Amino acid sequence: MDAAIHIDNVHKHYGSLHALKGMSLTIEKGEFFGLLGPNGAGKSTLINIIAGLTRMDSGQVSVMGQDVVSNYRQSRRRIGVVPQELVYDPFFSVREILQIQAGYFGKGKQSTGWIDSLLEGLKLTDKADANMRTLSGGMKRRVLIAQALVHKPDVVILDEPTAGVDVELRSSLWEFVKALHNDGHTIVLTTHYLEEAESLCQRIAIINHGKLVALDSKESLLARGVGMTCAVSVTLAEPLNNIPDDLLTKIKSVDGEKIEFILNRGTDNIMSLVDCLRDLGAEILDLRTEDADLEDVFMELTGQRST
Repeated sequence: MDAAIHIDNVHKHYGSLHALKGMSLTIEKGEFFGLLGPNGAGKSTLINIIAGLTRMDSGQVSVMGQDVVSNYRQSRRRIGVVPQELVYDPFFSVREILQIQAGYFGKGKQSTGWIDSLLEGLKLTDKADANMRTLSGGMKRRVLIAQALVHKPDVVILDEPTAGVDVELRSSLWEFVKALHNDGHTIVLTTHYLEEAESLCQRIAIINHGKLVALDSKESLLARGVGMTCAVSVTLAEPLNNIPDDLLTKIKSVDGEKIEFILNRGTDNIMSLVDCLRDLGAEILDLRTEDADLEDVFMELTGQRST
C-alpha cells in the first residue's frame, strides 16, 4: 500500500526538552492505526507536526505524498484533526461552525448536503441550530469530529476522541468512525482506553520519551505480550492493606478483594506471588491466569499504565 502519512527521522526540542528523538514511521492508506504512549511521550507534538501546527527541528513529514512544510496547503487539505481539547467558537450554532470550517477549505455552499449527512451520521441533526455553549461535552466532541470531516479529508486523526464521553455516546461514535474507515478513510487514533485500540486498530505504534518503542500489527503485539508477561487474577477473602512496594509494582488493578497482577515470565513466578500474599496474611479464594492484553504490553514497554 501507498503511504498516507510518512514520518522520517523527526526531531523536536522545546528548550532543553527533546520531545521527539528521530521519530520514523509510515502509516499506510486505508489503515486504522493506533498511536499510543503515556502522557508526555510526544504524541501531541507529533500530531501537531503532521497537521502543520508545529514546526519540527529536522526531518520530513508528508501527508498523501504532500510535504507538510513545502506543500502545507495541499497537505492540510488531505487531513482532518479532531483535537483532544474541546476548542470551539461560542458565538455560533453547530451548523454555522461547520459552514465556516467548510469555507476555510473553499467548499462553501456546495458543502450543504455533506454537512447534513455529517449531522445525521453523528446524531446532531436536532442540535444543528443550537449554540455550541448549550451542548454537553459529548455533543461538543461530536461537533469537533464533524468539523474535522467537513472538507472530506483522506486522513482523519482522532486525538483522545472519547475522553470524558459516556459509554453510550462512545459506542455511537465508534460506529460512525468504523463506517468512515470502511469508506476508505485512513484513521489514526490516540487513546488512553487501550481496549478501544485493541478492538479497532490494525497496526499500533507505541512511543515513549519521544522514541518509537514498538510498531507492529495488533496480533503480533498481543503475541509478544503473551511471551513477556503473565496476567494473574487473585480473589482474596478480604481486601489487602499495606501492600509492599515490590508487590505494588506488579499490580495492574485492584477491585475490592480482586487484584490483577502482571508477572514477568523471566523474573517472577506464580508460586512466589502466592507465598508473598500468604506472608501478608491474605486468604486466597481463587487464582486464575489470563491471556495478556494490550494494556499488559503497554506496561511492559513503557513501565506505565495507560491512564
